[in-house]
Amino acid sequence: MDLEVLGERVRDLRLERGLTLNGLAERCDVSVSMLSSVERGEKAATIVVLDRIAGGLGTRLTDLLTGQLDRGVVLRRAADQDIADEPGGWRRIILTPVVPGVNFEWIRSTLPPGCDAGTFPAYAPGSHEFIAVEAGELTMTIGAEQLVLTAGDSLYFAADVPHGFANNAGVECSYHVAALNMRSRKPGRR
Repeated sequence: MDLEVLGERVRDLRLERGLTLNGLAERCDVSVSMLSSVERGEKAATIVVLDRIAGGLGTRLTDLLTGQLDRGVVLRRAADQDIADEPGGWRRIILTPVVPGVNFEWIRSTLPPGCDAGTFPAYAPGSHEFIAVEAGELTMTIGAEQLVLTAGDSLYFAADVPHGFANNAGVECSYHVAALNMRSRKPGRR
């Protein structure tokens, strides 16, 4: 068993789940120093310790050891979704799990009345966003163009231009963003 490869698997799974070393240590009852040594490929953990680590990561020991981690299904429970509360009362919930090599995100956002979420810079060429308004009114700025969407409206745009989201109405707006962005995605970031 290549300890560096095993360490990379443990670290990648921990990061995909948005866990710190301390968080995983608490979940699996293994010391932070042992986890850190395993992730760096510096220490050969016993099978008992590896089984605890696998359990803390929500995977089977055999999958962790053999590298058969991608079975085409990644479950992300609601309690594990990343929630970002932004200035002005804007809230984003990242619904999709992080899947290595897949730069797709599905986000549910809510904007209180009068909230401007700001302008996002252009993403890399080949990036795409789909917007679907669930409730309220959303003002989208895409480059120099401004569009107003209401409940049930949807929109596609190439996201390689600056784009912004605002709620200029008097009621809360909720909407979904499905984004394929040509850049690496880290847990808890958009």
